Amino acid sequence: MSEPERSAGTGRLLTGVAWAVLLLGLWLWGREVTDVRHGISGPKTGDMAAVGRPPDVRLPPARSPLGEALPQRLDIPGLGIQAPVVARGLDGRGAVDPPPYDQPGVVGWYAAGAAPGAAGTALLVGHVDTETRPAVFYKLSALRAGQTIRVVRADGQVAEFTVDDIQVLTRDRFDARQAYGPRHEGRAELRLITCGGSFDRSSRSYTANVIVSAYLTGTGL
Repeated sequence: MSEPERSAGTGRLLTGVAWAVLLLGLWLWGREVTDVRHGISGPKTGDMAAVGRPPDVRLPPARSPLGEALPQRLDIPGLGIQAPVVARGLDGRGAVDPPPYDQPGVVGWYAAGAAPGAAGTALLVGHVDTETRPAVFYKLSALRAGQTIRVVRADGQVAEFTVDDIQVLTRDRFDARQAYGPRHEGRAELRLITCGGSFDRSSRSYTANVIVSAYLTGTGL
């Protein structure tokens, strides 16, 4: 099927750039994506419409990591998001396989990496839109440092994360360590990833990725 003939169900989502970015990170870090040795600090790069942490934002201390448990639902109260989470692996190109195009309200978890709430960096990916409507992470770049993200787990616990960084990384500025590596060793961290930048109609893909970084600060039931 040619590009103009694709149905709205498949949408214009992630046709190359976004998941190629994920491929780059996984190619560099492989299954050790949660084990980068050095934390990341200092200036961040990206789109200033949604980037970094204002210097006056006070963030809570990190909580000790939880054990491993499957994620079931992602809640982002500030964006009105409540979405089921499904385990995903790698596609035929070696990139993280996103949720099916006909399920734009579902979030994918990279199951070969850390579980949300456990030590390491857990990766959650989702679509930004379809040809006809917004998808689950449409408003992701509107998150700000200090806001809360919750992941409901199969063990009955709710892992509560605090956002500490939001970036929009373009192809020429993408850095796999910055995107996937832990900000601080020993923490339970979370990355939410979707498309960003502008939509290139010629390539039918987005020019960047929105990457939200958060860390475990509490639990609930």
